Amino acid sequence: GDPRSAVDWRRSGRSDTQFIREMEWEAAQSVCLWVDDALSMDYRAEKSSRSKGERAALLALALAVLLEKSGERIALLGSRTAAAPRAGRAQLGRLAMELGSGSGEDRPDYGTPPNDPMPRGGRAVFFSDFLGDPDAMIPVLAQAADRGVRGAFVQVLDETEEAFPFDGRMVFESMGGGTEFETQRARALHEAYRERLAERRARLSEFARQLGWRVLFHRTSESPRKALLWLYMAIGDRG
Repeated sequence: GDPRSAVDWRRSGRSDTQFIREMEWEAAQSVCLWVDDALSMDYRAEKSSRSKGERAALLALALAVLLEKSGERIALLGSRTAAAPRAGRAQLGRLAMELGSGSGEDRPDYGTPPNDPMPRGGRAVFFSDFLGDPDAMIPVLAQAADRGVRGAFVQVLDETEEAFPFDGRMVFESMGGGTEFETQRARALHEAYRERLAERRARLSEFARQLGWRVLFHRTSESPRKALLWLYMAIGDRG
C-alpha cells in the first residue's frame, strides 16, 4: 500500500525483504536546567571530594554540553545571562560562567526553583537535595504542568545524609546556622531519620508521577557518568 517513491530501492535490492523510507521531522528541544545554590548544597562529609552543589553543577554542565552538541536549546533558570533558551556554544559558555562563578550572598538554607517561564512542551531538569519545604515547589510544578513541560528531578545527597552514620553526642546544625539540634544518642535517631528521608523521597516521587517526570537519587560518592547517561536518555525519552 505504500507509494513507489517511499520504497528504499537500494536497501531492498540487497535482500528479499522490502524496506520503506520514513522521514522523521526533528525540531530543537528547549531544556531548562535549575541547579540549587542554597547553603544546604555546600555540605560535604569529611571524606567527600565534592560538595552536593559542585556535583549538581558538574552534572548540569555535562548534560548541557551533550544537549548543545545535539542542537538543543538550553537555559539556566534563575540565571542573569542564560535564562532564555538558546542554542550554540555561546549559550553554553554563559551557562558555564554562571555555574562556575560561585554562589551569591544572602542564600537561604534550602532552595526552591524560581518560577521563571518555561517554554510550552519543553523539558526541565531540577538538581537539588530537595530537603526544604516540598510545598514551596508547588507553584513551579503547577506552571510545568500547565505548559506540558516534562523532565526529571535529580536529588543529590552526600553519602552520610543517606546512611546517617553518627553516634554518641552530636550537634547538628544547618549550613546557614538557622537550625540547631543537639542529642546525646545520635545512633538512636537512625531509624527515625531514615523514615523521614524515605517519606521525603516518596513525596518527590509522587510529584514526578503527577507530572509524568522521572526521579534520580544520586550520591556524591557515585560516579557521575551513569547519572549523566540516565539524564540524557530520560530527557530525550530514549528509555
